[in-house]
Amino acid sequence: MAVKALYDYNFPSADRAELFGDDELVYVHWRGNLLFSAAGCFRAPKAMTFGDFRAAMVDAWAGSDPDYDATQVRDWQLFDEPLNADPNATLTELGIGHKALISFTT
Repeated sequence: MAVKALYDYNFPSADRAELFGDDELVYVHWRGNLLFSAAGCFRAPKAMTFGDFRAAMVDAWAGSDPDYDATQVRDWQLFDEPLNADPNATLTELGIGHKALISFTT
């Protein structure tokens, strides 16, 4: 449903990319999980490797669910496209940009 302002709304977004410098916001969704029904949002350096991102942020976040088994994570996606989750590639090299949505299943 569209929202119509009753006045001229001209305010810059508070989470625009230029405010984050060398960092970016990355959304992570565990598809099919009932505990995490929405994506988590993480601030991460653009130059961080995917392996480090997963270990420091995704595994720590998802690990709060007792059903999480890091060895069973599969089917990574960037938005709705398959993602080759190379642990040695940086987020930028994988095409993961500011406010991107990555997801996985177990």
